[in-house]
Amino acid sequence: MTGMTGYEMFWPIIAQAALVYLLYMLLGYRRRKMLKSGKVRASDYRENRGEPTESLIVKNSLANQYELPVLFYACCILLYMTEADNLIALVLAWIFVALRYVHAFVHVTSNDLRYRSPLFAAGYVVLGAMWVWLAVWMMFPNG
Repeated sequence: MTGMTGYEMFWPIIAQAALVYLLYMLLGYRRRKMLKSGKVRASDYRENRGEPTESLIVKNSLANQYELPVLFYACCILLYMTEADNLIALVLAWIFVALRYVHAFVHVTSNDLRYRSPLFAAGYVVLGAMWVWLAVWMMFPNG
């Protein structure tokens, strides 16, 4: 299998980055809602005196986007650079991103670990497969 002909590998990266932006917007929305309701004061956020659960779960989900996804970004770029960004790599990348979206949705809604943990684990495994694909590709670059 040869590398893709264009920039297909960057679309999953863009989609993952979009998730980060969506979560920032949701965090801002929930924080404004807490301020308007009087449950918190602006100084509570400024001085980090605590975060209501409604916005804390979004903040935690957002922080989670800077864990495994950092390895995802690096892997995608390396796959592209080594021309290992073929259909297998692309499908794995999209599966990872889809799992991150579903994981984030569960995280900011029910936050039910019965669903969230397996989704995280599946993303972990898929990302691991991407790194294995990269390593195998580099060990056997001509076939």
